[in-house]
Amino acid sequence: MPSHQEGPWLDDAAGRLIRPYTVSGGRTKPSTALDLLSLVMATGSSPQPHMGPEHSLALGLCDGPTSVAEIAAHLRLPAVVTKVLLSDLVDCGALTARAPRFHANPTDRSLLEAVLDGLRQRL
Repeated sequence: MPSHQEGPWLDDAAGRLIRPYTVSGGRTKPSTALDLLSLVMATGSSPQPHMGPEHSLALGLCDGPTSVAEIAAHLRLPAVVTKVLLSDLVDCGALTARAPRFHANPTDRSLLEAVLDGLRQRL
């Protein structure tokens, strides 16, 4: 079984040894409003001692501005569980979070056509 620093507790035959919602204490609602594109960054403060190893893993991924989606992928946890962990870290001052900045108009026809073209190329 890998150590906490190497990634989630996995077993080749059984898969994840700790269920995702156990990591968040069964909570499904983060206390801080985060979406998948929100950027979080470590402040240099330490997390509270009662926080689990997944909190430390998440904090270690936040040296620079990192999206919630990217952290969820690295942790191999559902986005909602990752949001709960990150909101715990924001609440204790170990992370800062900011909403994503959109430079393009999401209803811009040229942007929508570029997305459509990209999707067609992948098919």
